[in-house]
Amino acid sequence: MALLSYFASNRDRGRENVRIRKMNNDDDDNKDANRTGTPLASIAQAFEEIADLIKKGNKSEGSVDLRLKPFCEACTLVSVLFGCLGIAFRFAEMEYTSKVRDLLEASKQFATLSSVVEFDLRNKTVKSPGSHTRNLRRVRQGLDLIKELFQNFISDENHSLKKAATQAYQQVCAPYHTWAVRAAVSAGMCTLPTREQLLLKINETDKSAEKEMRRYIKAAHEVIKNIDNHYISRNIELDW
Repeated sequence: MALLSYFASNRDRGRENVRIRKMNNDDDDNKDANRTGTPLASIAQAFEEIADLIKKGNKSEGSVDLRLKPFCEACTLVSVLFGCLGIAFRFAEMEYTSKVRDLLEASKQFATLSSVVEFDLRNKTVKSPGSHTRNLRRVRQGLDLIKELFQNFISDENHSLKKAATQAYQQVCAPYHTWAVRAAVSAGMCTLPTREQLLLKINETDKSAEKEMRRYIKAAHEVIKNIDNHYISRNIELDW
């Protein structure tokens, strides 16, 4: 009888442990379900909608000319992420937000991305400081920076934010920045929040963050490719 009681007790404890694990998993799923309105989810959703337009347009027309205002409104959402990265990305944040603001103002005059590029092409101001086409190029760079940062961030659970951000910056922005800017960014990398602090700031878990980051990476790839095509199709080099 004592032996039977022992096995019965262990079986009951095993069932209780299973029940507790299930409750904990359900709690995590509920937390993730309640994060649909997070900044990261909003960004992913906005760029997925743009990417869907591009894909549909490519199937029916061969290419699609994005409307400037909705594009700028989606890009504005990304500014929140730069703000969460602190001093290290303050320069990128200031440059990015000012360029988006310029393009948003330009949307009162220009309906689409191609109309912006065509205007500067006719006036030979494509690469002129302050031109809308130059600013579009810088916004594209900002979108690519976040995409690469996300890609590095989710590539390994133990991948620190500092390492992910440093690699993204060196790949996307450093080749076009002066030594002084590169040195300032390098020094500022030490002030980046930890992986856990960033997740807390954007109200995500590791699981939910990876899901939303993957959504953005996939969608941003299509958007960036579309922007580049406006330059390539007009024989404007991309390396600037």
